[in-house]
Amino acid sequence: MPLTAPTSSRTSTLNQQRIIAAIDLGTNSLHTVIVEVDPATPSFNVIAREKATVRLGETDGRGWLTTEAMDRTIAALERATALAESYQAEAIVAAATSATREAPNGQAFLERIQQQLGLEIDLISGQEEARRIYLGVLSAVPLEGKPHVIIDIGGGSTELILGTGEEALFLRSVKVGAVRLTRQFLTCDPPASKEFKRLQSYINGMVERPTEQIGTLLADMEPDTPIRVIGTSGTIEALAAADAHIRGEEPTNLHGYTFDTNGLRKLIDRMLNMTAAERAKIPGMNERRAEIIVAGAAILQEVLKSLGATEISVCERALREGLVVNWMLTQNLIEDRLRFQSQVRRRHVYRMAKKFQVDIPFSERVADFATSLFDQTQSILHQWGDRERELLWAAAILHNSGHFVSHSAHHKHSYYLIRNGELLGFSEEEIEAIANIARYHRKSSPKKKHEGFQNLPDDNYRRMVSELSTFLRLATALHRRPIPAIASVNVDIDRNAKTVYLDLTPIKRNDDCSLELWAVDFKRAIFEQQFGYRLSAHLLEKRFA
Repeated sequence: MPLTAPTSSRTSTLNQQRIIAAIDLGTNSLHTVIVEVDPATPSFNVIAREKATVRLGETDGRGWLTTEAMDRTIAALERATALAESYQAEAIVAAATSATREAPNGQAFLERIQQQLGLEIDLISGQEEARRIYLGVLSAVPLEGKPHVIIDIGGGSTELILGTGEEALFLRSVKVGAVRLTRQFLTCDPPASKEFKRLQSYINGMVERPTEQIGTLLADMEPDTPIRVIGTSGTIEALAAADAHIRGEEPTNLHGYTFDTNGLRKLIDRMLNMTAAERAKIPGMNERRAEIIVAGAAILQEVLKSLGATEISVCERALREGLVVNWMLTQNLIEDRLRFQSQVRRRHVYRMAKKFQVDIPFSERVADFATSLFDQTQSILHQWGDRERELLWAAAILHNSGHFVSHSAHHKHSYYLIRNGELLGFSEEEIEAIANIARYHRKSSPKKKHEGFQNLPDDNYRRMVSELSTFLRLATALHRRPIPAIASVNVDIDRNAKTVYLDLTPIKRNDDCSLELWAVDFKRAIFEQQFGYRLSAHLLEKRFA
């Protein structure tokens, strides 16, 4: 896909090839790609791949990740990071999906990975997973403004996407995956007819609602037009390779290969009479894939049937490549066709604010004060960077969203709404941080006994929330009235006296801003306890009088 670089004077940056590693930690497999990014184009080429079937989704009876599965995954991640280091990758972007999302010990497992390997893995929601898959497809397939349905069948979930090449029109993650359903329904080898029919009925029930919603959208856009479907990831690639073999074809690669529902039906009928060992002998089908391919094929068949689609084409790019595109967007390396995606975080924060009837101009002023305090104290009171600044901004915009539920204890309602509101563009850990920062803009300071604070991934996140929520507290004090009173705040830090001076410039010359000064003084204790500096606020002309 022809991506377009931003016009900029950063010529040296744009001419420099950059090596990036992306790791997709899924329910069935761990995929690693090493790519060479050309910022001048901008585009990227895959220069190395590695896959390990770790079966992280093989949980115990309670849904917990097993020690064996976690050990297999750690070993695979060690190989992946070693591969990235061998190519001197400047960054490793990694994401964990369904199995880690759902397991009670999933977050603890990610902490273990960080401690043992120094690798930070984003835990992403199902909808965010779908968005990044969409980015991966867009990097390889020109949709040309025409609606396409994208299906990604993973080990634990199936992502359904509708898009035209612009912002996705529909993103959904459904809890039907090849590993999940094999364990849940298929106990015989070959599968028994009764259990396969139960499997089909279950899948049909799970995908009926989202496929109906896609169908309604498509009917409004292109009535009486055949549905265009793109399939990604291992299950669909394996089915495509098997279909090609049956048809006597040997494609050099599967990207763009198209097969129809008749061929899929014949392949399923054939596999239902084969053992896993026999299925493993089908070209393109390894032993581990053969164990779960029947459930994966059933998912694809039911989705296509429910959509009314007759064929599907393969895209060899998916989540792992989407992680690369997402990284390029965060580095401001892509504009034009995907420009809308570079602002995905900001757009979805505003979307949530509108949904919960937030007074946006009011919150924007609070956000301006919060980020100004952040900027002026950086490297003295704190060492946080651009990422944390953005989380503070998002929390400031949404801090009053809890009013949608009730004025009483609205800070706690804000936490709940943000935490469960599906902010696209953010990882699960980042959403948890935003929700906590917003929750602590008033009342109690963060405490270990608070459930939301406990849910943060680690002590580093807890320290970040404790410090950034303090800036948000002060920002809400500076914008105390519905009509703005403070034009700007200047921070002056006396390190010797261990004092932070807030010099406030009023909007109206004769306004003594007594309410704002009182509010800052009321919230001063938590600031002083957090940073170990005394806080003193004055109107600018009065401090030096």
